Amino acid sequence: MNKTIRRASVFALLLVFALLLRATWVQFYEGRALADDKSNRRNAIETYAEPLGNIIVAGKAITGSAATSGGDLRYKRTYTDGALYAAVTGYASQAYAPTQLEGIYADVLNGTDPRLKTVLDTVTNRRADPGDVITTIDPRVQKAAYHALGDKKGAAVAIDPKTGQILAIVSTPSYDPSSLTDANTAGTAWKKLTTDSDKPLVNRALRQPLAPGSTFKLVVAAAALQDGLYKSVDVPTDSVNPYMLPGTRTPLKNESASAPCENATIRVALQYSCNNVFGHMAVQLGQDKLKAMADRFGFDDDSLDVPVRAYTSVYPSGMDKSSTALTGIGQFDVTATPLQMAMVSAAIANGGKLVSPHMVSQVTDGGGNVLKDYDDDASSTQIISSSTAEQLQSAMQTVVEKGTGTNALIDGVTVGGKTGTAQNGENNSKAPYAWFTSYGKSGSSGEEVAVAVVVEQSDAARSEVSGNGLAAPVARAMMEAALKK
Repeated sequence: MNKTIRRASVFALLLVFALLLRATWVQFYEGRALADDKSNRRNAIETYAEPLGNIIVAGKAITGSAATSGGDLRYKRTYTDGALYAAVTGYASQAYAPTQLEGIYADVLNGTDPRLKTVLDTVTNRRADPGDVITTIDPRVQKAAYHALGDKKGAAVAIDPKTGQILAIVSTPSYDPSSLTDANTAGTAWKKLTTDSDKPLVNRALRQPLAPGSTFKLVVAAAALQDGLYKSVDVPTDSVNPYMLPGTRTPLKNESASAPCENATIRVALQYSCNNVFGHMAVQLGQDKLKAMADRFGFDDDSLDVPVRAYTSVYPSGMDKSSTALTGIGQFDVTATPLQMAMVSAAIANGGKLVSPHMVSQVTDGGGNVLKDYDDDASSTQIISSSTAEQLQSAMQTVVEKGTGTNALIDGVTVGGKTGTAQNGENNSKAPYAWFTSYGKSGSSGEEVAVAVVVEQSDAARSEVSGNGLAAPVARAMMEAALKK
């Protein structure tokens, strides 16, 4: 064999070797990425070859599967009361990636989770029977929130303070996930939903932090009591009225000029929502102590999974004293989700102990065997002392009994709450946000619930927008549903 032939042979062998390396790389390294590619129709064909597992509320499936009339996608997802539970389930679509619980537990619901396989499934390489996701949602509380919000743009969350179980998650305006399930019709519905200025696909309860307004005063009061700045909610504070923002000539005005806010106690300051008291208190404490307390309640936690990842609620840092004063009334760059403000009330109601919130109780296999129990895994942290919590409970009860939150009163139930009306837009140019966060305790049943509601927009005149007027009635309806069983 001459040198030229020998070289050509070596070169050809190198090309074959390179081809084999590339094929191996594609098969074993890029194969998973190609299999997971959203454009790979084989994934949808496999997912919808059989009925999916279900999402369960109070023992009943709120999802289902229906046979299709033709094509290679044999089944599609169906929903019972889809708009009611959309903020819980999300959607499973033949055309789009699943969201919320449908997305998080997709492997369980479509039978591909390895934990579902039996020995026979492994031997025959058969896809396992799908599992189910059992939620903590109470349908009575969910329906009460959904109907009370009505055509308002807003959101509501209810939590059991002792267990951390989320009893309701509602976001309005909602949408029917059924409109997105069929690949043949999903495109039209998708375009309509994604171009809607009200953004119905956004889960406002978990994933839209807004200025919490005066509901944040509960966090400031907790910091003042826990730090020892004031020994009791009934000790007069050193608070002038009007209070000038430090370094400015701008007074921090109160909603009611006639309210007894000068040197008011924390109880009275919460009752009348005195901005001068909490603005001054924030400056007295300083941003570091306020941030530390906010973080104990769950602010600035970028890994809050319920199991849907909630957007981070924020207490800012690096401020001057004027801005710190504004954070004391839940303005400046303070933001919170309704979930976060429900957590504040839940911890106060639970003696200062915050139990990790979760809306899934168990994940089971096709035979009902538990794969994961989230109730057993719920963690708890004592974030404020029981004494501080008791004092705040008492002050919040005053808010409801004879303060700014009287629309939340319920006969036979101990209710404590805090209203909030947060500025919105540059120079408060848009309609304010109406907030209410509360807890309720039934003397007869022993049941407890913590709630937070925000109304972003309603048909009420701007002058009529208030936490007591718009949000408190929604909270009351939810607490009644949870407690009066």
